[in-house]
Amino acid sequence: MTILDQIIADKFKEITLRKDTVPLVHLGHRPYFERPTISLKNKLKKQVGIISEFKRRSPSKGVIREEADVLGITQSYEAAGAAACSILTDSKYFDGRDQDIIDARPFLNIPILRKEFIIDPYQIMEAKAMGADIILLIAEVLTRDQVKDFAIRAHDLGMEVLMELHFEEELDKWNHDIDLLGVNNRNLKSFETGIHKSIELSSKLPKESIWISESGLQGSDEINELINVGYRGFLIGETFMKAENPGEICRSFVMNLSKNTAHA
Repeated sequence: MTILDQIIADKFKEITLRKDTVPLVHLGHRPYFERPTISLKNKLKKQVGIISEFKRRSPSKGVIREEADVLGITQSYEAAGAAACSILTDSKYFDGRDQDIIDARPFLNIPILRKEFIIDPYQIMEAKAMGADIILLIAEVLTRDQVKDFAIRAHDLGMEVLMELHFEEELDKWNHDIDLLGVNNRNLKSFETGIHKSIELSSKLPKESIWISESGLQGSDEINELINVGYRGFLIGETFMKAENPGEICRSFVMNLSKNTAHA
């Protein structure tokens, strides 16, 4: 059994408990449920951008920043010019918390992506109730019909959808209800990482989609290479979170992005 297989098996158990604890009908009464969402798709149509990620640990790297301050770090990302903020909510493997999104939401004016292993419509309602603007759908763990159904449900709630893939054969799960298409440079089975995956798949991605390269991005040279083949967004977590000042590192990436696209 791979790490991903174990995560999904545990996620099914977790969702059963969540549904028993907070019935679906209660989610619709949460304060953020009626809040208008912010579009990342429209932002990235206008200019390329950094999606900064908040996470405390990962199965592949272990503890990254155990005592991370969600408000301080996410606000520093926005001040640095990040286009959006990704926040992990899986607790067992990433030490994520739903409360991180709930706490950050009133202080951020940029879109929030709920980074989660979504396998049930209940989690989409949860994301809306937390104040998320975007949900993540991982193609590897969902059927084509599930991707379509979950995307429509998210749109009905006013949220956008980022579908993530790693293998070319997963492209057949893409549909026109997907707002953003991410290529995860990290293989979720082996956790090996390399931007060659984003480069390799660039010629095969649908041109009408907004492309995002995720994971393993270390510097502006790599990002420039990805811009040249059509990517508009760059999701970066570990590089920022392991730095002494995540916001300052994010700012340097944003500034380099602005300089390089201005001269393009």
